[in-house]
Amino acid sequence: MNEFIGRVFSFERSTFPESSALFGRLTKQGQSPTALMISCADSRVVPEQIMQADPGDLFVCRNAGNIVPPFATMNGGVSSTVEYAVMALNVSDIIICGHSDCGAMKALSKPETLEGMPNVAAWLRHGSAASHIVDSCMGDLEDGDRVRALSLENVIAQLNNLRTHPSVSAAMARGDLALHGWFVDIHEGVVLGLDGETGQFRPLREGDELPVAHHPQNRHAYAEAAE
Repeated sequence: MNEFIGRVFSFERSTFPESSALFGRLTKQGQSPTALMISCADSRVVPEQIMQADPGDLFVCRNAGNIVPPFATMNGGVSSTVEYAVMALNVSDIIICGHSDCGAMKALSKPETLEGMPNVAAWLRHGSAASHIVDSCMGDLEDGDRVRALSLENVIAQLNNLRTHPSVSAAMARGDLALHGWFVDIHEGVVLGLDGETGQFRPLREGDELPVAHHPQNRHAYAEAAE
């Protein structure tokens, strides 16, 4: 712990003074992040580092397994964060970010390892769709390959859960919000993005069009039906 305390002192002595103009502006004007990233709480995956984001750039929600429970009237931290990001901060993008070697996905793959951790087991049930897909469609995969497949499918499953939230579905229908599914390979230092057109994850590359999982819809079903 003393090592972290030393870093706090370093923040006070050098980091904060060097960015005083930025912090001053954020204090006076408040925050206006353009994106919400929902990522795993794994200590090896740091959203701000991946995005090379400055303070004020990125709204972040982290939890075990980058889970987004389906919308329900019962309050929850992730649901409240999503609602606030969309309705109060008006973010234009939400990114659900999984990663390789994910402990939560290993536990989802082998639920017997969660004996004695009932809260974790209950939380990871929100990833059961991903687990069922892998079991049904990729039953021959084992060990690391299975965990990787499960991690990728979990990103897709959580995007589907995210779309059940009224604030998200309404913002998408207005054409104001896009959804992204990312996967960070912490072994290779590569970020993959879900292409909603093909259903495949592909590397994010400078100069290439950014893959988007779900584009803003700008939907007007009643007007279209009336025509």
